[in-house]
Amino acid sequence: MTGVWQCVTMLMVVCVCLWGSAEAIGGAKSRPRPQRRPIKKPKVNPIDDTPPAQNIDIQQMGGLWYLVNAASKCNFLMKNGLKVEATVMTLTPPSSPDTTLSVSTTTRLNHQCWEILQAYTITPTPGRLVLNGSRPLLNTDIVIGESDYSSYAVFYYQKQGQLTMKLYGRSKDTLSEAILDKFEDLAEKKGLGLAYVFAFPNYSHCESVDKDHVINCVPTC
Repeated sequence: MTGVWQCVTMLMVVCVCLWGSAEAIGGAKSRPRPQRRPIKKPKVNPIDDTPPAQNIDIQQMGGLWYLVNAASKCNFLMKNGLKVEATVMTLTPPSSPDTTLSVSTTTRLNHQCWEILQAYTITPTPGRLVLNGSRPLLNTDIVIGESDYSSYAVFYYQKQGQLTMKLYGRSKDTLSEAILDKFEDLAEKKGLGLAYVFAFPNYSHCESVDKDHVINCVPTC
């Protein structure tokens, strides 16, 4: 049972708060006279207002990416933002178009290295991907917002209306102030100010993971 809970916790850590929060439901009080309800504006998902990088080349996105910063209002980061562990994502592009992007993420939990294996479905729109859930409602929409392929990349993740942004670097070295400032500005535009931006350590990355601590989420978890 302990192992099961560790797996669940690891998925929450790696996905960095892609679970939506439950909404409270309450009964409305009756009124003596019926009134017209105000016309609600169509809800726009934050990620739908986020265009992917122009002409993104998924092949050039392959290789190691070190997680530098994450921006999110999720409870996990709000409670554990000062205790996050070094995290590395490895992307393996497909050999043929219109298939999936293989993703391996390694990080630590309770001093133990773990690896999460996932597959991002490549959509017809370059730079837009989907991480399939157990049902469509639980899918995660992903946008590669910016990347120069050689030094940094900005990813947007949205699940059940909740947005998380991640800044990755190609090396363990700290990114330039210009890139860090750009990420903070992009996060601010999505309502994620500095209070919701969390830095990840650039040391103590996992060098290897034994087979008993690999969670395979292909096709879904």
